[in-house]
Amino acid sequence: MKPWPHCQSPREETVRARRDFAWPKLLTADGRGIAFGGDYNPDQWPEDVWDDDIRLMTQAGVNTVALAIFSWDRLQPTEDHWDFGWLDRIIDKLGKAGIAVDLASATATAPLWLYENHPEVLPRDKYGHPVNAGSRQSWSPTSPVFKEYALTLCRKLAERYGANPYVTAWHMGNEYGWNNRDDYSDNALEAFRAWCRRKYGTIDALNQAWGTTFWGQEMTGFDEAFIPRFMGADSMVNPGQKLDFERFGNDMLLDFYKTERDAIAEICPDRPFTTNFMISTDQCCMDYAAWAEEVDFVSNDHYFHEGESHLDELACSDALVDSLALGKPWYVMEHSTSAVQWKPLNTRKCKGETVRDSLAHVAMGADAINFFQWRASAFGAEAFHSAMVPHAGEDTKLFRQVCELGATLRALADAGVQGSGLAASDTAILFSAESEWATRSETLPSMKLSHWHDVRDWYRAFLNAGARADIVPLAYDWSSYKTIVLPTVLILSDADTRRLAGFVQAGGRVVVDYATGLLDERFHTWLGGYPGAGDGLLRSMLGVRGEEFNILGAGAEGEPNEIRLTGTGDSSTMDGAVTRLWQNDVTVAGPHVQVLATYAGEEADEWELDGTAALTRNAYGAGEAYFLGCDLGVSDLTRFVSGWLAVQPQSSRQPQVNSQSQSSRQPQVVGATPDVLHTVRQSDDAIFDFYLTRGRSDVELRGIAGEPIVLFRAERGSDGGAYTVHRNGVLVVKRPNPSL
Repeated sequence: MKPWPHCQSPREETVRARRDFAWPKLLTADGRGIAFGGDYNPDQWPEDVWDDDIRLMTQAGVNTVALAIFSWDRLQPTEDHWDFGWLDRIIDKLGKAGIAVDLASATATAPLWLYENHPEVLPRDKYGHPVNAGSRQSWSPTSPVFKEYALTLCRKLAERYGANPYVTAWHMGNEYGWNNRDDYSDNALEAFRAWCRRKYGTIDALNQAWGTTFWGQEMTGFDEAFIPRFMGADSMVNPGQKLDFERFGNDMLLDFYKTERDAIAEICPDRPFTTNFMISTDQCCMDYAAWAEEVDFVSNDHYFHEGESHLDELACSDALVDSLALGKPWYVMEHSTSAVQWKPLNTRKCKGETVRDSLAHVAMGADAINFFQWRASAFGAEAFHSAMVPHAGEDTKLFRQVCELGATLRALADAGVQGSGLAASDTAILFSAESEWATRSETLPSMKLSHWHDVRDWYRAFLNAGARADIVPLAYDWSSYKTIVLPTVLILSDADTRRLAGFVQAGGRVVVDYATGLLDERFHTWLGGYPGAGDGLLRSMLGVRGEEFNILGAGAEGEPNEIRLTGTGDSSTMDGAVTRLWQNDVTVAGPHVQVLATYAGEEADEWELDGTAALTRNAYGAGEAYFLGCDLGVSDLTRFVSGWLAVQPQSSRQPQVNSQSQSSRQPQVVGATPDVLHTVRQSDDAIFDFYLTRGRSDVELRGIAGEPIVLFRAERGSDGGAYTVHRNGVLVVKRPNPSL
């Protein structure tokens, strides 16, 4: 693949080594195609249903399934008895029908006999209660007993199916951390002490990192290190200790995954390995930048967020997944055809969204579209979770949509989409798992912070401004981007601060928001004024010095709960913007700082902020650094992006766009492209443009070059380059790669 301008470096060069990329083959003549299918649980059904399943899979275009994810008890019904016969039969049936198998290690749930015989494998919550069996992941990753049984199962599976031509990939575990992310068992305590010993070397270093002179917590040896169990209803946990416990939990589960993977790889080294991440802007519990190094291809489970942000949230989550995949193809291992059953509000998908969501994942770099699950369960906790075949069977709207999707994915594969890479933006929004963990601390000025939600809000602001940003882990190389945004990146190390300063000095543009760079990697506050990261280097780069935070909230009865901003000088871009949570009380400390907006009005005066700088820009080296000293909503962030970052269209081949408003059926001409999510995927010889409508309005596109590959809820006009794309519609066109 030829490089896309400015996109290769941040995706192909990370600060750590990783496994070579390997993609599972399909059972097609050349092994290629966009993978399509889902979790298949034949052990929930009588065998006389299996042939009907395969008939319907063939009808829908299913070419891969994930198998045996929760089947340990069927494979090993007692400690001394194994039963692989049923799995042999279904793998053989699937393979002969041309359906590849992504075979699970089956360790997500253990048989009840294991828990009964060895209750010590159960994790414990912070109160000391066992996390009992009956759900998923009811096991401690630090339990040597559980690991022994799990690895025995892995080796049995590898020995039996490692050479099976129908098994083309290994699916390790399932959603690691879903129920055992934080384990407070005695096994975990001993493992945590060993982890601290490896990390810090000496007890003095650990005492310093955790700041144990506060509240008399100094330790004289690692055997006094403790995990943050329940300390009282109103007690606050040492934040440095809690952050390390988060890191430890991530590392223990990652180590368990690697141990399972390696047990199979010793016997079956020639099949790719993956596990399903859980990345959406409502969950991202692991440091997936570290996990991505240990899989052969990146996989993710994503479930939609109902409401008007549905598509934007999907694209934001996918943007991080694509960065983790370093621009290589990645797998949607699970999403839903319609409603789930585990939310307070379980809405079904709107007209077109079942297909649209799947094509949106492809637009963001996915080459595999899979659902949970193939056939809706007749019983159990997820019986009312939507599936590819619903309870009402094949003569349903939902199954017809599944078949339509299968045909559409085949068309995309035939056109050559598979293996193409997602073109990068020139803007990167930085994501940090550690900052996300840190925002959950109860020791911060506000407990309403959310790093990941702020990333999402910035992402939406760029879309609203007619552009698209990438989401890139802080640990990766983002030096080739033109603009970097740091939303609530609470934790900045000295090294990362120096990377930022070097980026700006070399001509880059950085945007730092209101709660960034307050803490180092030990959860120690940087001193000398806010934001103090890098012993004041971040302050110097921004040209401001903060003295205090001003926190607002509805709980302060009779006091203002919002403050307005006003532009300064000739600038009116941010007039009327509103901050409702957090304001920095800063003074301008640099000779080249331009104040773009200040706090203004009676509410600002109430807190001695009237006239205080709220938004600033500073020249630093050959670049510039912006400071947003307060929280802003998506609409105000959009104004900032459009007004001050001077966002240019994301492609030199922007179409003309007409948008049909909700109040009128007549198209309305608009000046930018906020009504369309436009992404570009590129192969050696072709470029694929994906256009997805973002709102409820029909959108008319003109000047579209290329051959239409997909017209989903879209029509081509009499002018060859004109199209109308309806709500939840998708247009995909193919054009030659101009770099050839």
